[in-house]
Amino acid sequence: MLELRNLSKQFGGLRAIWDLSFTVRKGDFLGVIGPNGAGKTTLLNLITGYLKPSSGSILFEGNPVQSLPPFRICRLGIARTFQVVRPFGEMSVEDNVLAAALFSASERIGVAEGRARARSPLELTGLWPIRDQLAGTLTIAGKKKLELARALAVRPRLLLLDEVMGGLSGPEVTEIVEVLERIHATGTTILMIEHLVEIILKLTSRVVVLNFGEKLFEGTPQEVVEHPAVIESYLGRPLEAAQAS
Repeated sequence: MLELRNLSKQFGGLRAIWDLSFTVRKGDFLGVIGPNGAGKTTLLNLITGYLKPSSGSILFEGNPVQSLPPFRICRLGIARTFQVVRPFGEMSVEDNVLAAALFSASERIGVAEGRARARSPLELTGLWPIRDQLAGTLTIAGKKKLELARALAVRPRLLLLDEVMGGLSGPEVTEIVEVLERIHATGTTILMIEHLVEIILKLTSRVVVLNFGEKLFEGTPQEVVEHPAVIESYLGRPLEAAQAS
């Protein structure tokens, strides 16, 4: 579904992403991990058109997209969430999702159709009962769910998640995990950036590890947490030792 070929991005003398190649297959739940500054958010910005690569190519369903603007990439079927959530606080939860459905649709649709498209994302994320609540009054967990619902309203085939668990408590993380499991069960392919290794182990089938913008390792979650280079650069110590402490 998604293929990165020798992708690089430099900011002056800084190599944020360097010669990165990997694929995302239809139906995947792929995790991307790495220490702070590894290039994870830059990677999502490249895939979604917010940044243009210095070299290399990005193919979505076989077609190059690296030169397209974000709105066109979105309309092709790629949606994302952001680390810092910014809902329209004075609009209702439902109207936030409606706005995403209206302005990201590849064809012109009316408000009634937009509301119809907003319902499924609101139900999937558990926000339907509070759809009339002002978005600005939501908890951080509620705003994270709203961020997911807005992304789902564009009907993506590939969903990119940028630390959707960030800032949440344990029970809130559990809620978001359940939401993501429901989303993936609908057939949506997911690429997720996440620092919580236990969540990567639970949700993903394959993990790409970045370090200083380069691919350090790629494998199953268990292979990743046991790989010496990954332990040294990111995990710091074997997972069993971390759990024991």
